[in-house]
Amino acid sequence: MTLRADLAAIADAVPPGARVLDIGCGDGALLAYLRDSKGVDARGIDVSAANVAGAVARGLSVVQGDADADLADYPDAAFDMVILSDTLQAMQRPAAVLAELVRIGRRGVVSFPNFGHWRVRAALAFGGHMPVTKSLPVSWHETPNIHFCTIDDFRALAAELGLRVESAAFLSGGVRRGPALANLLAEQAVFVLAR
Repeated sequence: MTLRADLAAIADAVPPGARVLDIGCGDGALLAYLRDSKGVDARGIDVSAANVAGAVARGLSVVQGDADADLADYPDAAFDMVILSDTLQAMQRPAAVLAELVRIGRRGVVSFPNFGHWRVRAALAFGGHMPVTKSLPVSWHETPNIHFCTIDDFRALAAELGLRVESAAFLSGGVRRGPALANLLAEQAVFVLAR
């Protein structure tokens, strides 16, 4: 199975045999990959009943729930890794969700589109409109995104919450790039966080 570039970067951060919760797991593609290739104890939560059904059809333990409301039900340190891939920007309260992430898991892995990428900036500066790109393929009014952030915004929020960035991966065109000028040149970011 071939994973999207951000999901591959997340998978690289997950140790074999880990207890993993994927928040906003979609159809369970990442969880199935982690279960099959790394022997993880894979669990998930997603707001969409269709996604939950797809994940359960893969033989995964996934429940329907809302990350903005339901994470408080999970006990402290119940998982080794808690994943939030391409979901943070759709949360009502991103800071609260991040805090829950590292409470529930020993480590949190977060990926998100970087709204500081030069193409986003150029679309706003020269076109006056929110961009439609490969990583942001729908118009602003059709996207679930409600909190746009840049890599620098995310780092500042992590610091404000007292979270330590253990590692980060930056992606452009599905290819990993170095950290130099990541806020300007990376389309997506993947961060591994801990308290």
